[in-house]
Amino acid sequence: MLYKFKSRAAADLIMLEPQGRQIVAIIGKTPGPSGIVTAAQIPGAIAALEAAVAADEAQPPADAAEADEQAAAEERRDLVRLRQRAAPFIEMLRKSAAENTDVVWGV
Repeated sequence: MLYKFKSRAAADLIMLEPQGRQIVAIIGKTPGPSGIVTAAQIPGAIAALEAAVAADEAQPPADAAEADEQAAAEERRDLVRLRQRAAPFIEMLRKSAAENTDVVWGV
């Protein structure tokens, strides 16, 4: 299943289900087949995503401490952090806020 985020202010954004559910949960919405972030809710959603990104970056990968140095370096190269996953959605939210329009999603 895919999450498809839409806004009149930006191009559509498609995420795989696990990442889409994570983003929706971070902004305080119930993950599901459809939903909306109203223009009034966008500043809070951006703040929640930025706080989650900061918290994610403050923690090293859980198993990197247990791995040897070479394996840990290789794992970090392949790891996609929350910042990279959330950046397109944050940009969509910012464009939508600038045009005072809602963001909706469906699966």
